[in-house]
Amino acid sequence: DSSCNVNVDTVAFVRTGTPLLDPHAPLGGYRRGLDGVDGSATTSPGLLYQDGWSLLDDSPSALFDPQTHKVTPRPDNGAQDGYVFAYGKDYAQGLQDLATLTGPPKLLPRWAYGIWYSEYYDRTAAQYEDTILPKFRSEKVPLDVLVTDTDFKVPSQWDGWEIDTSKFPDPAGYFAWAHAQGLHTSLNIHPSIQGSDPKFATAQQIAKGKLRLGGCGDDCYVFDFGDPDQLKAYLALHDSLQQDGNDLWWMDWCCDGSYSSLAGVTPDAWINQQYADYTEKTVPRGFAFSRAYGSLQAGGYSGPVGVPTGPWADKRTTLHFTGDTTSDWPTLAFEVGYTPGESVATGMASISHDIGGHTNGLQEPGTEPGSTKLPDDLYARWVQLGTFQPIDRLHSNHSDRLPWQYGAEAKASAEKFLNLREDLVPYTYTLAQQASVTGMPIVRPLYLQYPQQQEAYAQADAEYLYGPDVLVAPVTTPGTTATTSVWFPAGSTWTDWFTGKTYAGGTSATITTGLDTMPVFIRSGGIVTTRTHDVSNDEQNPLTEVTVTVAEGASGSSTLYEDNGTTTSATQHATTDIAYAQHGRNHTVKIGAARGVYRGQVERRTWTVAFTNASAPTTVRVNGHKVPASAWTWSAATRTLTVTAPAQSTRSKLTVSYQ
Repeated sequence: DSSCNVNVDTVAFVRTGTPLLDPHAPLGGYRRGLDGVDGSATTSPGLLYQDGWSLLDDSPSALFDPQTHKVTPRPDNGAQDGYVFAYGKDYAQGLQDLATLTGPPKLLPRWAYGIWYSEYYDRTAAQYEDTILPKFRSEKVPLDVLVTDTDFKVPSQWDGWEIDTSKFPDPAGYFAWAHAQGLHTSLNIHPSIQGSDPKFATAQQIAKGKLRLGGCGDDCYVFDFGDPDQLKAYLALHDSLQQDGNDLWWMDWCCDGSYSSLAGVTPDAWINQQYADYTEKTVPRGFAFSRAYGSLQAGGYSGPVGVPTGPWADKRTTLHFTGDTTSDWPTLAFEVGYTPGESVATGMASISHDIGGHTNGLQEPGTEPGSTKLPDDLYARWVQLGTFQPIDRLHSNHSDRLPWQYGAEAKASAEKFLNLREDLVPYTYTLAQQASVTGMPIVRPLYLQYPQQQEAYAQADAEYLYGPDVLVAPVTTPGTTATTSVWFPAGSTWTDWFTGKTYAGGTSATITTGLDTMPVFIRSGGIVTTRTHDVSNDEQNPLTEVTVTVAEGASGSSTLYEDNGTTTSATQHATTDIAYAQHGRNHTVKIGAARGVYRGQVERRTWTVAFTNASAPTTVRVNGHKVPASAWTWSAATRTLTVTAPAQSTRSKLTVSYQ
């Protein structure tokens, strides 16, 4: 009936009991950013469809030469360039094929998978050096990346191109200090320039007089990134800041009226490629930190006939900054499903939300009007989400995002989960490296691993997998105590990360958590590698102590990937195989010898093995030798046996078992 406002395309009549036909419905979706999103947003379909096929029409896109990094517009002769992906329920194969065809997602430097801190505040070098970092250290909260927002610039705080020396008296000294502390730095950039800027004359000269006033205010000039002279002029504006020692560029908003005249190339994809190439000069594995894709709300970022040129390039170069979101519960809930959905739609592995949201949302009672300091429970839950995201970056608009700015319970929760995030770097980095080879993202929707289970599709907005072994169902409702309905995929049992309680696959349960925990579960046979002890950041702390957590209930295997964190050599790395098996009453973890070499490789390591969903032990052995009770601990409350072996060469095998 027309009053229902529903269009029906296909009606199929089948025998009673015949399995339903899957719809040609997109799985996941992407958009350039979540700016202004408050609880929901329209997304564009990407690679995966539920009925197992998709057509990638690449006809509008220019051709990219990976050797020269130049593009060539296609001839306007009506030719079509299409690719049919036919993957059935093997969605992972579809992602592998996409990575083979268009290039895999970029492996970022290892430090990028730690903790980032930025806020839209007018910061100074003295604040970072004398207040902010010392507080991180005294509170024992890790920090890997310091991001400085736009107010550091002069003469314009929006699109100036020099550091304000009243705030950073010695820019080179500031960057040297940060690096000495094991930190990496990023500066906020907007792609335009004032005619009154001291660097404008040189930029206009390099551009051969082609810079023009744009739609970014009075006396504001913009760039055509597709014009080689203007692109050269634009990148030259960064040179002095890069020479001072800055690592990374956060292009906060592309493009302030700047654009690319290259046919078949979106401005985002093209300038992100340039940033990755430019950053590579001083930061191994340089990358763009920016919005991506150039479709939907970007306004006109499309191909010759108004068709978006596709999201397939950005994953090769870009950490996707998803923009300025609203700080409230519905937006937190939306991000839960968005990250895995974007990951499988485009193949993008590196996605970064503002943890805590950016602006215009809930605020703590009693704060000044306009403040976006969050209520304690919302802050704590958002930090929990960030722990199990590809990138964990605290950020907001002129408001508080640090643990010690909140009440005792929220503070303790945030500090616990930020440390957990840093401890997870070995696991996360291994997943990131695998993504760069296989196209399988770090954060995965349930249907990627359980395509035959319909609940995996129904729950895609509420829970996801962090790698193959960890199920995450973030809390998205208010209260210091909250209940969350969790569905557990069939075929495995699932052990609660924090309590040790086990749930049967193919069932649902209501999980109650305080601010100190969240619903996270390890699949039976799952193996997770973490740092044994909390550290101040990844740069200063090699993996000399590693914990291997296994969830019993099934056999399983995993691999720990290691390199020096920045190498671009295909041979400079090592892998360590880890396996769990049960034979009768004997439970065994075998850790293989490291295979491969790299500069700075850890030569000796202390391994700790934690058996969860375990039985009370009577005998514990390390490398076949019975060890005294002082070498292990048993928690009846969490049903966890923890065994620490003596330090040994990473070239030696290790076996830990119990009965």
